[in-house]
Amino acid sequence: MVGARRPLIEVRRLHRYFGPTKAVYDMSFEVYAGEVFGYIGPNGAGKTTSMRILSTLDEPTYGDAFVDGFSVVDDPDRVRRRLGFMPDYFGTYQNMNVAEYLDFFARAYGLRSYQRRAAIDYAMEFTLLETLADKPINGLSKGMKQRLSLGRTMIHDPAVLILDEPAAGLDPRARIELREMIGRLADHNKTVLVSSHILTELAEMCHRVGIIEQGRLLAVGTVQEISSRTHTRSEVRLRVLSDPAVLINYLQARSDVSSVALRAGQVMLTHDGGPEEQATLLRELIEAGFPVVEFGSKTKSLEDVFMHVTEGRVQ
Repeated sequence: MVGARRPLIEVRRLHRYFGPTKAVYDMSFEVYAGEVFGYIGPNGAGKTTSMRILSTLDEPTYGDAFVDGFSVVDDPDRVRRRLGFMPDYFGTYQNMNVAEYLDFFARAYGLRSYQRRAAIDYAMEFTLLETLADKPINGLSKGMKQRLSLGRTMIHDPAVLILDEPAAGLDPRARIELREMIGRLADHNKTVLVSSHILTELAEMCHRVGIIEQGRLLAVGTVQEISSRTHTRSEVRLRVLSDPAVLINYLQARSDVSSVALRAGQVMLTHDGGPEEQATLLRELIEAGFPVVEFGSKTKSLEDVFMHVTEGRVQ
C-alpha cells in the first residue's frame, strides 16, 4: 500500500516536556496517503499532546513533525492549510444552525463564493447532514454533533485529518456510521490519524496502529506485524474421536503446551507460538495417531496485542 511514496505525516525524534514530565519522548513514525493509522494508549500516554503538536496547537521541546512535507515548527501556516484537526470536545457557537456553522469555518479558511458553497454542500452530503442544514446546533444529538465536527474538519479539503477520540460517547449506530465515513476518507486518498479507546473498532478500520505509553511509542505496524514481534501464547481448542484422556496426557508432556483441560468434550490448551507453530502441533498430533476432527485457535486481537505491549504505566 505505502510503497515508496512520501509520507503525509512524518514524526521525527519528537519530544515534549512539561517540567520534569516527558509527555512525549523520542517519538518517530510515518503515515501515508490513503492510510488510516490508529493511535492507541492509556490516558496520559501522550496521544493528545503529540496530536496537538501535529496540529500546530503546541510546539515540541525537541524534534519536529511534518505534514505533507511542511514542518509544524517552521511552516505552521502551510500545515494548517493541509490538515484538519477534530478535537475530542465539540465546541459550539450560540444561535447557529448546521449550515451557518460550516459556512463560518469555510470563510475562516478563505473559501469564497461558489467554492465555499460547494465545500459546504459536499461536507453536509458526506456527513449525511443535508436534511439538518437549518437545525440549530444546540438541538443536535451527540452523534450528529460528531458528524458536524467532522464536516468542519474536512471543509477545506485537507490532505491529512487528525481525529481525537471521535467515537467517544456515541451509540452503536453512530459509531458504525462514523467508522464508514473514516473508511470513505481513506478511499479518497486522505491520510487519517485517529485515536480511540475502542480497540475493536480501530482494528476494523485501521491499516496500521501505533501503541504509545508514558510518552514513548512502543510498537508500530499492523496487528499481525506487532503480534509476530511479541512472544505471546495462543488459546487452542481441539477434539478427537478417541479417548481425550490419552490426548491430554500427550499434551501435558510437551514443553510448548500448558493449561490443558477438558471442557464440553473439547480439549482446551495454551500454546506457545503463532500459526506456523500451531500447524506443526496439528501435524505432529496426526502423526502420533490422534484422530483430530476439530482444531482451532483464537486469533490475536488488537486488545490482546495492546495488553501484551503495554504495562499500564502512567506519568
